[in-house]
Amino acid sequence: MQIVYTEEQEQLREVVSRFLQAKSTAVDVRRLMASSEGYDPAVWEQLCGEVGLAGTHIPEEYGGVGFGPVELGIVSEEMGRHLYCGPFFASSVMAGYALLNGATETHKTAILPGIASGDQIATLVLDNLNNPEKVGAALKANEKHVVSGVAPIVIDAHIADVLIVAASTAEGLGLYLVKADAAGLTITPQEALDPTRKLSRVSFNEVSAERIGGLTEALLNRTWDEICSVLAHEMIGGAQYLFESTLEYTKVRVQFGRPIGSFQALKHRCADLLMELEFAKAAIHHAAFCLAAGDGEPYVASMAKAMASDTYMEAARAGVQLRGGIGFTWEEDTHLWFKRAKSSEVFMGSAHMHRERMMTMIETTSSHDKGEQP
Repeated sequence: MQIVYTEEQEQLREVVSRFLQAKSTAVDVRRLMASSEGYDPAVWEQLCGEVGLAGTHIPEEYGGVGFGPVELGIVSEEMGRHLYCGPFFASSVMAGYALLNGATETHKTAILPGIASGDQIATLVLDNLNNPEKVGAALKANEKHVVSGVAPIVIDAHIADVLIVAASTAEGLGLYLVKADAAGLTITPQEALDPTRKLSRVSFNEVSAERIGGLTEALLNRTWDEICSVLAHEMIGGAQYLFESTLEYTKVRVQFGRPIGSFQALKHRCADLLMELEFAKAAIHHAAFCLAAGDGEPYVASMAKAMASDTYMEAARAGVQLRGGIGFTWEEDTHLWFKRAKSSEVFMGSAHMHRERMMTMIETTSSHDKGEQP
């Protein structure tokens, strides 16, 4: 199993970082979060066409680049660092993984190339974003492939061309494709704490859909793990930015005739934060290596998401507190990352849920090893 990044992977990081440094500045983020669309179509076209990021993890036979979870994690980490505003996470990551895991071969061939090229924006509609065990309780589909129900939180549904919907059926969880202009579909934008990631409430009033596959319990958990791993990378990228910017601030902010970073209490706070950040990065990178190899502990994705949630929030709190009064102002950019940290903390399951999920997996694995009934 891979344990360190290769030279080619570090080069990928450098390419993505340079692109986002130019296209996702704090000024750009503020402009886009105030817009109704929440992204820049021209930048999205460049990101997909010139850099090829939308198809990072999509196999070449479906029009993608053919990389895996490690490279996708690198891309997401840089997007978190630069707070990229766009449909990458909703379309490429969430919808992309759901299609790869649950769609039929025919539908993969038909849908994934458009997502990989960025020509078609998709989003994954789950009626519960807190726990995979509760998915399918609110969205139902009948034998005629008519979907009814409500998904209270869907990312970037307002700009999606197609919606990939997970709805429960008599046989289990089905995967359906619904076009954005389908009759009976209502997409209502919601006010969110984090305006850099647009959320909508999606209602299905007997919407005719196309059945494109299904998700067993194992496939749903796999999809959940893959999404959480990518989200954890995005979060640790944001935490890294907050740590570096806060550390730099303590070096230039002068109080009582000396930089505040020279005070022992602040040195200890920064040292503790660095240690927490490095531990979380190690766990998150390990999760991607395990997913890429198809090996390792079954709970690594939940461990990564839990640690990323705690670390990102701690970095965000420290970023505000160590800046003093200016850290609470709108003009200071720290609050942009703070809001993303808070929203990501509970998205796809809280740290508490993921730790409980970890313990359940460990107990189940232990029971199987002993030959006991789970």
